[in-house]
Amino acid sequence: MERKHFIRTLSFLAFSGPMVWAACKKDDDVTTSEQSGEDIDVDTSCSVTPTETEGPFPTKTPSSYVRSDIRKGDNIGVDMTALITIANVSNNCAALEGALVDIWHCDVDGNYSQYGGTQMQSSNYQSVNWYRGRQVTDANGLVTFQTIFPGWYQSRATHIHVHVYDSTGKSLLVTQIAFQDSLCISVNTNGSSYGYTKGTSGYTYNANDNVFGDGVDKEMSTVTGSLSEGYEMKITIKVSA
Repeated sequence: MERKHFIRTLSFLAFSGPMVWAACKKDDDVTTSEQSGEDIDVDTSCSVTPTETEGPFPTKTPSSYVRSDIRKGDNIGVDMTALITIANVSNNCAALEGALVDIWHCDVDGNYSQYGGTQMQSSNYQSVNWYRGRQVTDANGLVTFQTIFPGWYQSRATHIHVHVYDSTGKSLLVTQIAFQDSLCISVNTNGSSYGYTKGTSGYTYNANDNVFGDGVDKEMSTVTGSLSEGYEMKITIKVSA
């Protein structure tokens, strides 16, 4: 079973190619930010971030991976600091302290830890747990992870999975973080010395992605930095708590 058959959504935006523009916004309450030399839309509304599929490779027993540094430790991939803020729409989008935030994503080759040896993922990484972690939000609603810029795989644009719980462990939101197309193309075109050797042949842009095809305004990250210096990613995820 191919991954592309696992997840389906119903519609696509009119995005194409590495240039990204707001062909269709989920709402008009957005501001413009600079990333990789292009304009991107960053959601500033106080509405819940869209729910997205958990996907076929969620973290097994996520409470076992309470850690900020989720890297492999093999120096493959460009280091990235992920700064994720959780806001509560039920409290005028004030910071949500004490929330549990799980993230997980693939490696530079598009493989996930804790899984493999199947038609869905031939590489077997069932015995390792990299690029998976949990943190608790501080008084500013912030969690920080040390990771790498994710790779990609067939039918999916570059992304990070996120599952947010309240302090009691009640699930609040499962969603995904999107990245600007041109940045992903640049990393995978110019980052071979950092381990990004797949290139971009067959890469799926956000507009044609099975999950992001209905728009990414509310899930788009802001990324600064470079291959040589590393990246810093920021995003605010909004939940109803």
